[in-house]
Amino acid sequence: MAATAQETPSQYLQLFDRDGDGRVSQAEYLAYMGRGFQAMDRNGDGVIGTDELPGGRGQPITLEEYQANLRRQFHQLDRNRDGYLNARELTAPPR
Repeated sequence: MAATAQETPSQYLQLFDRDGDGRVSQAEYLAYMGRGFQAMDRNGDGVIGTDELPGGRGQPITLEEYQANLRRQFHQLDRNRDGYLNARELTAPPR
């Protein structure tokens, strides 16, 4: 299910929140956001090659690099530093 602009913050959070506890763990964030990597890695080799990138431009990226980027994003969004994202943190603009 893709996120849409019409969703409320709590509806958006539910897309990530697989265990239904009302917050998003780092593992849940990686799992949901990692689906984009899997979709682009058409040959399944764990690397999004230049030919798999939108427009066929850019540097290849490994799954490990992609996940490291997602971890950094998670920590930037986790403004209260409790190790979880609430609806407000998840939908806040990056800083």
